[in-house]
Parts: sequence; C-alpha cells; structure tokens
Amino acid sequence: MIRRKSREEIKLMRHAGHIVALVHQKMKEVLEPGISTKELDDIAYHVIKENRAIPTFLGYNGFPASICTSINEQVVHGIPNENIKVKEGDIIAIDVGATYHGLVGDSAWSYAVGKIDEEKQRLMKATEEALYAGIDKMRIDNVLDDISGAVEDVAKNYNFGIVRQYGGHGVGHNMHEEPFLFNYRVGDKTIIKQGYAIAIEPMLNLGGDEVVVADDEWTVSTVDGKPSAHFEHTVIATEDGPLITTKLME
Repeated sequence: MIRRKSREEIKLMRHAGHIVALVHQKMKEVLEPGISTKELDDIAYHVIKENRAIPTFLGYNGFPASICTSINEQVVHGIPNENIKVKEGDIIAIDVGATYHGLVGDSAWSYAVGKIDEEKQRLMKATEEALYAGIDKMRIDNVLDDISGAVEDVAKNYNFGIVRQYGGHGVGHNMHEEPFLFNYRVGDKTIIKQGYAIAIEPMLNLGGDEVVVADDEWTVSTVDGKPSAHFEHTVIATEDGPLITTKLME
C-alpha cells in the first residue's frame, strides 16, 4: 500500500532532506583528486550526526557505510574504502540518506572530479535532465508511468542505456516503501495522489543497459565497463505541484 504523507510528516521529511542537501553541499566542497571514498563517508557521517539525524544507509541490510560512492562504471551501492581514491577525470555518484525524527530524505548526485571528458559531461547532463523531467510529472492525478516515460524519453533522446534492475521508490518512515518506480515505461497506471512521496532516481549508462553485482554483494557496475551516472531527489506530490524535499531550505 502506498502511504500518503501528512503535513507533519512532510515537514519532517523536508528537514531530513535539508540535512541530505547539506551533505551534498559539503561533498561538492571537499571532492578533489586524491580524496578517498572513506574520507567522504566520514565527512558525510559527521554532517548528518551534527544535525541530529541518523545515517539511513549505515547498517541497512548490513551496508557498512553512511553513503554510497560509485565511480565511473559503478552504477550504485559502491562501498566507501580508504584505499579507493578518486582521480582527475572520474565521475562519482554519491548517494546520501538521513533520517530525522523517523522520516527519511534520500538523494544522489553525480560529480565530476576535476576536468572530465565530453562523453561523461553529456552523460551527467542527460541524467540530471532525466531527473527533472521525471520530477515535472510527479503531479496529482498523473500516473507513475508518466514519470517513467519522461525519464525514458530523455535517455532515448541521448541514446543512453537505462539501468532496468534498479529504480525509484516510495520513501518516508522507511527508505524503501511502495511503490517501485521504473525508469522506463511499463504501463503502470497507479494514480499519483496528494502526499505520495517518491525518490525519483534515473541511472543512465554511456553504453548498454546491462549491469552486474560485484562479489561484495553491493556494488553494481555496467557489464560493458562504460560509465554510468545517477541523480536522485525525494519528491512529494502536493496541490502546488512537485515538492523536492532534498534541497536546502531557505
């Protein structure tokens, strides 16, 4: 069952999302060639805790870190490690979750490390564009397939692969709630109602659609080894249109 969020729940989700946005703001500041993904995780943990929140990912189904750090061909769920350091020309997707008073904010962003090539620039541009195309369809009385189709159309326009085994999801008291949201059309006619909260998260590949899970049972990478990008916001359907909760509050 898809659970509609009350005014009070939305208020708390906006606060959780604000903390997630603070983490991303800090990631952008400190990200440079040579920093380890473990250092990024330690910084994120500190920002979340100093804002009286809980790192949602830490311990989730045994995940050992506060953020996911996925570099180049890694799509999602990369595990921070002190021996993994980003280098000039990399792109890294950083996925962050924070729980504040029992409500979750969840957002991912892909970042360039130094100067990146034109193909990676185009991939990141397309994936961010797909995110906002999907967000624009997160409106009362639309259906879930409207969001999925908007993401798919952007991917096809750029001729990029779409990750099909993973997608968006409901979010609120838990990080993963109903519904599951595909990043391509599947004919889902579930009507979007006021108070629905969904993490919309396109994952597009420079090459094909296919992905594989590593031996660590977490890290997902493209089969063809080509780069992938990941952008995500938590969004709530309101009478005033889509409300992005995972951004800095004014």
